[in-house]
Amino acid sequence: MSAESQKTGWSVRMADSVLARHPIVGPNWVYEWGLACKAILEVWRATGEDKYFEYVKTNVDRFVMPDGSINTYDPTEYRLDDINAGKLLFPLYAATGDDRYRQAANRLREQLRTQPRTKSGGFWHNKHAVHQMWLDGIYMATPFLMEFAAIFGEPDTFDDAAHQIVLIEQHTRDPHTNLLYHGWAEAPDNLVWADPHTGQSPNFWGRATGWYMMALVDALDFLPADHPQRARIGAILDTTLAALAAVRDQESGLWYQVLDQGGREGNYLEASASCMIMYAMLKSARCGCTGTSYVDIALESYDNALEHFVEVDDAGLVNLNRICFVAALGGKSYRDGSFKAYISEEIVTNDFKGVGPFILASVEVERHRSA
Repeated sequence: MSAESQKTGWSVRMADSVLARHPIVGPNWVYEWGLACKAILEVWRATGEDKYFEYVKTNVDRFVMPDGSINTYDPTEYRLDDINAGKLLFPLYAATGDDRYRQAANRLREQLRTQPRTKSGGFWHNKHAVHQMWLDGIYMATPFLMEFAAIFGEPDTFDDAAHQIVLIEQHTRDPHTNLLYHGWAEAPDNLVWADPHTGQSPNFWGRATGWYMMALVDALDFLPADHPQRARIGAILDTTLAALAAVRDQESGLWYQVLDQGGREGNYLEASASCMIMYAMLKSARCGCTGTSYVDIALESYDNALEHFVEVDDAGLVNLNRICFVAALGGKSYRDGSFKAYISEEIVTNDFKGVGPFILASVEVERHRSA
């Protein structure tokens, strides 16, 4: 990158670009801006610059009412995605003592108390994803549950949250590659994407695995050191990171939209998955969840990501390119989990699902290189 790009860390430059482009994050309580704001809070912690905290608070305050209700949030839909922005409530409550943040967190916690579950106790991804667990949902809800349990003294909740992590790994792990399939259906009948015997979806989507990796390193921040599942979750993290290192593109050091089919026509190096994986590799080492064997991989991948995905426009704002806009299993458009379905999704620039992980990965890189 140019000499100019080295004057300020990329975490700050991208966070400032978000503030400039999106002073107001959007009309609805959704996971995407929750992810970006969570990353911006990490920039606040790293720099001490209050503008980042105020940005997050201003946007959360557009939704959280004096009684703790959350505008545009509908708990009856049972979307795990809707839990994600709730992670912002904990630092706001800690910094301000404003009780409406606690009340709002309680409302989200109440959704999870009645969340529909598989027979084996796994949260449905939403009320329409009947008996289905997706890797995405582990990130959306499990770190929130862990932090809620830690702050508000619910020791049994650690057991439930850890169960979500372990259960989906048991049902999505491929024994040949150690990669994880995007989703699992406990009742696969009549689902086009689900194997009728295993219930697994047919492909390894990069961002789904990235969500899961971020979930593990964030959840381990709060899971007690003596919890009986902590070692198991650490082993899952290590096994999956090793599998991801094995499918990294050898030339670019980055990760593909469909992880294990890099040479297949139509597949492409994808920014959000790459950033999520780098973040997980670096944070897991920093926090002692894994060894340091992934650090050099992540640092090399990050430098390559700057070359492949990052541009600076004429106004000095940072752009992150090559982000898959969205992918899912089933739904109104009935995505069938095929290779074609994943590579046919729209590729966009500056989507929060990529920008947030880029900021998080950048903070981790900058911590490591300044240590």
